[in-house]
Amino acid sequence: MQKVFVVADNIVSPLGNTTLQNYEQVLLGNSGISLQENAAYAAAPFYAAMLAPGQLNAFNGNDYTKFEQLLITSVTEALTQTTIPLHSARTGLVVSTTKGNIELLEQHDAAGTPPSPDQLQLGYSARKVAGFFGITTEPVVVSSACISGLVAILTAKRLITAGIYDQVIVTGADVLTRFVLSGFQSFQAVSAAPCRPFDADRNGVTLGEGAATVILTGNPALAKDFVLGNGAVSNDANHISGPSRTGEELAAAMTLALEGTGISPKDIGFVSAHGTATLYNDEMEAKALHHAGLANTPVNSLKGYYGHTLGAAGLIEAIISMKALKEGVILPTKNYQNSGVTMPVKISNAIAPTQARHLLKTVSGFGGCNAAMVFSLIS
Repeated sequence: MQKVFVVADNIVSPLGNTTLQNYEQVLLGNSGISLQENAAYAAAPFYAAMLAPGQLNAFNGNDYTKFEQLLITSVTEALTQTTIPLHSARTGLVVSTTKGNIELLEQHDAAGTPPSPDQLQLGYSARKVAGFFGITTEPVVVSSACISGLVAILTAKRLITAGIYDQVIVTGADVLTRFVLSGFQSFQAVSAAPCRPFDADRNGVTLGEGAATVILTGNPALAKDFVLGNGAVSNDANHISGPSRTGEELAAAMTLALEGTGISPKDIGFVSAHGTATLYNDEMEAKALHHAGLANTPVNSLKGYYGHTLGAAGLIEAIISMKALKEGVILPTKNYQNSGVTMPVKISNAIAPTQARHLLKTVSGFGGCNAAMVFSLIS
């Protein structure tokens, strides 16, 4: 099967507007999460990872929403690293998000007129982004709860291996809004302090906003450091918001990803877990790691640095993890101190060296969806 390579990447988050800026901040142990006091989002203060005012590039005044500006800012920087032909019929665009322009529901013009229904369609924003860059092919939108970012990468890989495109830009973003925050608060799932993935004292998720981009190609001459391994998707069929009680379904996706790549659990340097710091998610992931033979493999969650960025999470965390693997580093799980899961797993709580060439990224989301994918350093 044709190999697919990563040729460029970018992260836009409260920690910076480039991958390097983000990685350096994570390496220093700095978090984008801080206490927010803004009545436009919630009546009471809350912790979240939010972009600074003016952090995004401005494009044509009010022609683009914050969500669209996030995508454009991220793709613009990623494109400085490569010279792929944007106007070619062999170039694709995949956009991942869970909420898109949902913030428009909270906004009306001076006459009190709500936004048009078109503006709320995810495909509408994707086509605007494609048009900004002169991409002529119809963009693909992946909106599959919190696994969207990783599934977008997997979708792009399949588009290339199927011979539909030679290169694909994969970009994802979500914006923190009152709508999103109140939704998670209604589940009583938002932590009163910065989240503590896998920790005994964890009590919920911390939300965040951001964007990320990876550019993929089937041309080995353009390859940089990473080749995509196999990826897989599964579903718990358990509950609309509660994950599997056994972890077997996520484990199945992990196993398919490993076997499809032709490697075994012992080849994985570390697992970048979803690690939302909710009671049930972290417990399920710990069980899944056992079922997949990864109980003794180092595991981290990056949610303590970024919060949960929804449709951007799989992309942001995959990019940071690739950067760490390239540098021979296993990153710690911020705010983790004592295990709070019933199946012991090897949670990374300090920077550690690794000589491994493969990492496994996992994600899970509402509706019982799961995904896992292998990323490998080019030999």
